Amino acid sequence: MSAAKFSKAERELMAADKKLAKLMKAIGPIEPERDRRASREDAYETLAMAICGQQLSTKAAATIWGRIEELFGGKTPEPKAVIAADPQELRDAGLSWSKVSYFRDLAEHVLDGELDLKRLPELPDDEIIAELTEIKGIGRWTAEMFLIFHLGRPDVLSTGDLGIRKGFQLAYGLDEMPSPAELDEIGERWSPHRTLASLYFWRSLDNTPE
Repeated sequence: MSAAKFSKAERELMAADKKLAKLMKAIGPIEPERDRRASREDAYETLAMAICGQQLSTKAAATIWGRIEELFGGKTPEPKAVIAADPQELRDAGLSWSKVSYFRDLAEHVLDGELDLKRLPELPDDEIIAELTEIKGIGRWTAEMFLIFHLGRPDVLSTGDLGIRKGFQLAYGLDEMPSPAELDEIGERWSPHRTLASLYFWRSLDNTPE
């Protein structure tokens, strides 16, 4: 793969880390994938689908989400509709009772203005994570995936993600995966392209998050 085909960001990342560069050359350019996937749904839908899909296979999550859409006329339910809905109907669609409460908590945060989805793109990454993790059922990992795949933020490293840690271990030939703290320290060299580094580690394992 010719280095000339890599983007400026990719070339900068390769220059910052020779071992990562070797992995990147083996895989080839992938940065446009992030651009295509960013903002594929609106913010509310992205977060609602993330709650729905927790701890489920992609197929199971898609099936349940389809039932939820069917329950609300074939579309993503608006926050008001979620609050007005009978919780038992959401449970019958396939959500666990805990996810029903998370679903409703997300809707309540949007309706009462505690979570201003239109304002999120204006905020720095750490503030977005802080706001999203106030919602029941949305942890740091989910917030980081929102930053990467919905907002297309370029410098996010989810140090607790097992795929990234495993990809790093294999790329560097280590006996064990790095701890989140170790990965955070090592990852400083990839800034301001830590999202791109993450994409390469995921791609090396063929398990980029959905």
